[in-house]
Amino acid sequence: MGKKRLQTRQVRQMRQVRQRVAPPPAPASQRKQRERYVQAGGMLQGYAPELVQRIGHIAAAGAAACLLIGALLLLFLPGGWPVRAVAAGAWVVPIVLATMFIVRGYQLARKDRRAEPNVVQGQLVGASEVSTSLGLGMLMLKTRGGGNEQYLVAPEKLAKVPGNQVTVMLTVTPNLRHVRSVGVMGQRMMPRPQPPVPPVLKQLRLLPIITPAALAAAAIVGDDAVSLVPLRPDWAHAIVAGLAGGLLVLAVLGASQLIQRRLTNQVQALMPGGLQ
Repeated sequence: MGKKRLQTRQVRQMRQVRQRVAPPPAPASQRKQRERYVQAGGMLQGYAPELVQRIGHIAAAGAAACLLIGALLLLFLPGGWPVRAVAAGAWVVPIVLATMFIVRGYQLARKDRRAEPNVVQGQLVGASEVSTSLGLGMLMLKTRGGGNEQYLVAPEKLAKVPGNQVTVMLTVTPNLRHVRSVGVMGQRMMPRPQPPVPPVLKQLRLLPIITPAALAAAAIVGDDAVSLVPLRPDWAHAIVAGLAGGLLVLAVLGASQLIQRRLTNQVQALMPGGLQ
């Protein structure tokens, strides 16, 4: 009797399937992923080089406007020079943020305008007309090397991609990885279903654009609003203005991280086999 119970217990233990959760990536691995992401153009990866250059020119005009406003505050704002310097310095924040997000992508876009696109061929794994990048869809291929490669593609270029497994040929720029053309070889036997876009994904796509703008606005409003308040002495006035801008920036940054974490968890929960 005891032997049968022991065997029954062993069988039950063998039948139990424990769901293993993959350990989170190590900090060193996350740092390397961020570095590769930045080196590949950051949030401008996948977009057309012509569009990225246009964004760079608009950002340069905006930087010139910020410098002009800062110079006017430095010369004509009521108060002492320390207060004027703090108020004018706040307008440097948008330039710094634009440099961080745009300059690398602009450099790669200039290279791609002169470079020949690469040809990538592989077996279709999956495709979607939406992704976490605004205005771009996603295409995944299994290449000849045996690995899966993801590409950001304009939604109109994915219209010809079917739902069955076919061979797909892409022409991709070497730096920004912009997909210039999509070719399908094989029979298009099944239409590709396109589920509706969840509202949370739309919010997640806008967050990388809203966050830098909110950070710049927080620095400017915090510094310049306090700079207009009459306080004495000037050095204390400048310190209070700088602290006000810094605290607002930290508040916006903390709120952005919390919102991003919440939206990311919601997107992961919508995926098949999401987090339990």
